[in-house]
Amino acid sequence: MHIKTMAEFMAEGIQPEVLFWVGCAGSFDQRAQRITKAFAQILDKVGVSFAILGKEEMCTGDPARRSGNEFLFQMMAYNNIQLLNGYGIKKIVTACPHCFNIFKNEYPALGGEYEVIHHTTFINQLIADGKIIMKEGGAFKGKKITYHDSCYLGRANNIYEAPRAVLEAMDVELIEMKRCKTNGLCCGAGGAQMFKEDEPGNKRINIERTEEALATGATVIAANCPFCTTMLMDGVKNKEQEEHVQVLDIAEMVARSL
Repeated sequence: MHIKTMAEFMAEGIQPEVLFWVGCAGSFDQRAQRITKAFAQILDKVGVSFAILGKEEMCTGDPARRSGNEFLFQMMAYNNIQLLNGYGIKKIVTACPHCFNIFKNEYPALGGEYEVIHHTTFINQLIADGKIIMKEGGAFKGKKITYHDSCYLGRANNIYEAPRAVLEAMDVELIEMKRCKTNGLCCGAGGAQMFKEDEPGNKRINIERTEEALATGATVIAANCPFCTTMLMDGVKNKEQEEHVQVLDIAEMVARSL
């Protein structure tokens, strides 16, 4: 796939509809790259004009701020804001709730004001507008699926219905975990925990969460975040259930159902 960068759009004097902010996980993590590709395929197929920053994209600084390095965060944020404002970016779509949260809630204080949309909300809008049409008897029709609310999309930003609406559009049998929505349990990676060793305890959080997901009897655990996907996949492997249970991002599920 050739995806045009913002620089290429600017050279042609065109402004794309949205900037797709890929994020560190979506760029460098092999598993998350599949999510990036699936979402790009969806946008491409429905004819959304979108750009990426390519080599100009830097980390948002979320892990730096969450782990207490405020100086590094501000340095990264100011660089990003300068770049985004220089390109006249108005609308950002991202598949990472951490990037989404920091752009939406923390960049405005530093001069970065954008319309920020998480990819599940964007996909839901495309379905509502009739641009995404699922094939009859798609890949997930009637399958038992449980959905994991990521902290930064759920409790931090109150986005619960859009991802579920997308799953419903695929005609799945959605089975909720005991702890879901406002009472959802973290996968264990939030707040920069993804990048450090576990603290002493008697059970890893991702194992606890995976047990709750497996208890539903679902064959697919649907996620909306590359970090959650990694943590839940590790949990499924730990329980030796990878032959029976898949962990998929909602974008991957939609891409297979088009």
